[in-house]
Amino acid sequence: MRGTDTGRYGEGMFRPEETGEAGRIDLGALAYDEVSAARLTALGAGPGWNCLDVGAGTGTLARWLLESAGVTTVLAVDRDTRFLAADGTPGLTTLNADITAPDFDPGRFRLVHARFVLMHLRSWRRIIAKLVSLVAPDGVLVLSDAVDLTSATAPGTPYTTVTRAMWQALRETIGTDISWVPDYPQLLHEEGLYHVAAEIHVPPLVPDSAISRFWADTWGRTRGAMLATGRVDEAQIERAVHELSSPRCAALSPGMLTAWGWKTAEAACDRRSRPGAEP
Repeated sequence: MRGTDTGRYGEGMFRPEETGEAGRIDLGALAYDEVSAARLTALGAGPGWNCLDVGAGTGTLARWLLESAGVTTVLAVDRDTRFLAADGTPGLTTLNADITAPDFDPGRFRLVHARFVLMHLRSWRRIIAKLVSLVAPDGVLVLSDAVDLTSATAPGTPYTTVTRAMWQALRETIGTDISWVPDYPQLLHEEGLYHVAAEIHVPPLVPDSAISRFWADTWGRTRGAMLATGRVDEAQIERAVHELSSPRCAALSPGMLTAWGWKTAEAACDRRSRPGAEP
């Protein structure tokens, strides 16, 4: 049975005080930062931009925006910024805040970015609207969340069985829901954004890759909740972890869908008219 408000990300599961949680987040960054950076580059992120990075984690993308893209400022927001507190990157400001709070309003930004955040929020529809409101008239909203293209229909292997149990466990414990993520383009369109588009990246599952290690670590942290679903036992989880580390693994990882849209049509047209801009 689906749980109801039994916990939140960072409380009911994936608590930042747990040993190794920063490392797990960094594995996800290793798997996806290059793709996110390429998209933000194509959208024109650069000098003069003030940016909001929601759910900044360990700050890898916030630092890339400043150090490589050359944006002017980044406000990195998280409900727990302990993994950012010691960072001294010029232009980087951190903010401990809950974006679901009614009074969350840190300003207006040329770029508003959130990755693997809204899928964990039961109020995701309202938060999309809130994030749209934080985009400046010349700005762009970029949202990324997980999509799973196979686990519901793929043949039953240790990997797919455990993946299905993981999604159920996360839904029942902290409210994670990825079923709506493919609707992102239409949702952004309904919020009045212009030139909305989306793309999907699925990193390959190869032995010792960042994404394979990320899922093995994630399964370890959700093991109790997965067992509670009744869909898997300890032996199945162990076989799935072994499958991830084997060159015989033949599976498709959950991927990342990224959708974006501009606050005004003029801003999108201006961006595309610049030399080297993506058509």
